[in-house]
Amino acid sequence: MADPSSYRPKPGQIPESPGVYKFRDEHGRVIYVGKAKSLRPRLSSYFQDLANLHPRTRTMVTTAAAVEWTVVSTEVEALQLEYSWIKEYDPRFNVKYRDDKSYPSLAVTLNEEFPRVQVMRGAKKKGVRYFGPYGHAWAIRETVDLMLRVFPVRTCSAGVFKRSAQIGRPCLLGYIGKCSAPCVGRVTAEEHRELAEEFCDFMAGRTGTYLRRLEQQMHEAAEDMEYERAARLRDDIGALKRAMEKNAVVLADATDADLIAVAEDELEAAVQIFHVRGGRVRGQRGWVTDKVEAVDTAGLVEHALQQLYGEERGDAVPKEVLVPAVPDPAEPVTQWLTERRGSLVDLRIPQRGDKKDLMQTVQRNAQQALALHKTKRASDLTTRSRALEEIAEALGLDSAPLRVECFDISHLQGDDVVASMVVFEDGLPRKSEYRRFQIKSFAGQDDVRSMHEVVSRRFRRYLLEKQKTGEWEEQATGAAEDTETIGTTAPPGQALDGLSDGPAEGPSGPIDEEGRPKRFAYPPQLVVVDGGKPQVAAAQRALDELGVDDVAVCGLAKRLEEVWLPDEEDPVVLPRSSEGLYLLQRVRDEAHRFAITYQRSKRAKSMKAGPLDTVPGLGDSRKQALLKHFGSVKRLRAATVEQICEVPGVGRKTAETVAAALAGSAPAAPAVNTATGEIIEDEAAGAASSSNGGTRP
Repeated sequence: MADPSSYRPKPGQIPESPGVYKFRDEHGRVIYVGKAKSLRPRLSSYFQDLANLHPRTRTMVTTAAAVEWTVVSTEVEALQLEYSWIKEYDPRFNVKYRDDKSYPSLAVTLNEEFPRVQVMRGAKKKGVRYFGPYGHAWAIRETVDLMLRVFPVRTCSAGVFKRSAQIGRPCLLGYIGKCSAPCVGRVTAEEHRELAEEFCDFMAGRTGTYLRRLEQQMHEAAEDMEYERAARLRDDIGALKRAMEKNAVVLADATDADLIAVAEDELEAAVQIFHVRGGRVRGQRGWVTDKVEAVDTAGLVEHALQQLYGEERGDAVPKEVLVPAVPDPAEPVTQWLTERRGSLVDLRIPQRGDKKDLMQTVQRNAQQALALHKTKRASDLTTRSRALEEIAEALGLDSAPLRVECFDISHLQGDDVVASMVVFEDGLPRKSEYRRFQIKSFAGQDDVRSMHEVVSRRFRRYLLEKQKTGEWEEQATGAAEDTETIGTTAPPGQALDGLSDGPAEGPSGPIDEEGRPKRFAYPPQLVVVDGGKPQVAAAQRALDELGVDDVAVCGLAKRLEEVWLPDEEDPVVLPRSSEGLYLLQRVRDEAHRFAITYQRSKRAKSMKAGPLDTVPGLGDSRKQALLKHFGSVKRLRAATVEQICEVPGVGRKTAETVAAALAGSAPAAPAVNTATGEIIEDEAAGAASSSNGGTRP
């Protein structure tokens, strides 16, 4: 625990201008980002008597080891820079909202020649028009099914669309009138795009025009005694009205607004957002967060606004934003929202009428979301804290292991031996820092040697980072033995030290010189290995050889769920109902899952390998070009260097490499049709391989 006075800025050193500040821990990692109208009084408030600080603020300042700041011109700039840094550094002590589910949206891909209507989840893409998010995907599909009667826009995938165009026959929706069938030329690209834009207009709330037009066409068809057409138009009107009824009018005057409500207790807060467009609720979403910083309702609202509109522009930011509490001061937030929309945004608390009634509904949803979240065991902050304390007590640690790393080995009968490293911080998985290894020092099956190699490589990288930052002297340990690969930078798509390049799941982890995520720079308090006494001894031996003496090691054996410690003859047995054992099992199972996934992917790649895969520098595009030009690997093997050079994109040096590689590989035995006994010609096999994107000898 650090003393805040050890890094307190000198009197008069802090400016009185608006700005954004960062607290860093002893490893240089950014742990908190904040903004202030005036930096001097705000930062000075952190360095008062610890007894006067909020408990969470006290934990933050005693964890930190340094503070720095950046001066900006206005409070709006401070708001924007704070949001950018929180996204970039992912500080531990900042409020970070977690989506309680992946909400689906109705998307229209206007960036394609023939726009498609579909359900989409995840990050928004440029050129795609979104409506929602909705609570359930089936609600989107029901609405779309009703509207396709009137707006028969394409809903099929690219593969189905291409197939229908090739055979000259539309899919079933084209035959039953729920698709205009642009794949077979029933409508032009311009006519289909007009249909898609009308679909978007209707979903955006401009419904009256289309209903009046259809009613007029229905009456005209009846007067002309075209009763079948009039009946079809009548059914279309009914379908549109049923689609509109699914989103009842909640606000008059076709209001566009977002309503944000917050439910909170001492530990956590839940945020619910209703998206109202054209007076109708078009979408709903929610977030839950741990209150890891001292923040009131207005502060939670400000963080929610940053999360909600930080990446949005134009109409995605509504004219009105209704909140339970307005941030203080409100002017910078309002100006920031106005800049993002391009026109005035009204940020206020509803006082009366329909908007206040709807806000109460949103508030009830937030309270229910918080109550439901409390029942989820893995996300309960109190439960996680108790689990970490139980682990510390059982293993004899000085403090709770806030960062736990677990290693597992996976192979298939000694082949494709790989290892995984998963990271849990504060009892929750941090997938951005998961890492994968290939075992390099030997071949065959030996889990103990593999564990020693992986732990050695992980902590050798950590010591090298300490050496770069001046925290560790080179002669202190034996970490220099693996510097032939560790001190270099891998090209994109390649890996250093057998490590997968970049994150395995999610954005990259901590930290570089600026506090940004970086591999292996942040040490754990506890290393868990999947295995018993031999694996634990191997991991401890690796740490001893490197001189690392401040990291605890334990192993969790699967058979009896026993916890093994180095140099102990008997295991530690935690109660079956122990939260600490439950957390260790989660960590171990996650490492096993991640290792198995990587091992299977490597095995799948090796099974698809062919003779062209061994040619250095030959990518998939040129493999496809070679097979398309010659028709099969057999004909390519018989070709001369000059003939190979005729393939577009293949130079003479590459052609010589390909010819030499194929000359050195023996042709495979011919394939046999097991049903007829017929020998399949290599030309056919090569063509099939080409269509599948792979190669076959």
